[in-house]
Amino acid sequence: MFDEAYTKLELAEIASILDVLNDRIDGSTFDALQTTILAIELPYYPDYRFLSIADHTTMPPLQRFVFQKNHTMEFTIIDWDYKTIQKLNEDVPISLNEENIIEYVRFYFGHVKGRYGQFIICETADHIQWKEEPSSEIKQSLNKALSPLELAEKRQDKTYVINAFMMLKDALFGVQVFVQPNGKVTMSDHEIIMEDIPVLDKTFMQ
Repeated sequence: MFDEAYTKLELAEIASILDVLNDRIDGSTFDALQTTILAIELPYYPDYRFLSIADHTTMPPLQRFVFQKNHTMEFTIIDWDYKTIQKLNEDVPISLNEENIIEYVRFYFGHVKGRYGQFIICETADHIQWKEEPSSEIKQSLNKALSPLELAEKRQDKTYVINAFMMLKDALFGVQVFVQPNGKVTMSDHEIIMEDIPVLDKTFMQ
């Protein structure tokens, strides 16, 4: 997400951040000399920055996502629970508008997992993690059915309605996403586009 806009932090800053975070992150400890931290400011979270923390020398690679309040050592660790995102939305507080709502939806579904797994936004056939490369005919057919996230309307109560296509496990479906001004996300009943898609288990079967 937003790879071109990330800033790579210097070693001294990485070390100071990990001094705090290593005591709070479950699992393996990050080594400052082996760790890369990429930072980005997101438009809907004023005065916070998003950190992607990774150590690719381990197998499997160790990675965590964290929010840091600017100029402090206050952190919110992403644990894939929607309640964590909702609390962050209240604490910041979140600032949504027509210019950043699509980015927020991409962020939300990229960092939240539900009871049955993670919903993966699919805007083209290339966003599907195929177990084997499909035929050009299948990809062409899917690309005709799929489309990028689209803001359909902003209701009088300031709820945003976004048209989306998503994967859950091995099923692709169309859905409307509803985002309230406080960042709370819900979805409408879905319309199945395709089922039993041969996808990589590690991406979609979690």
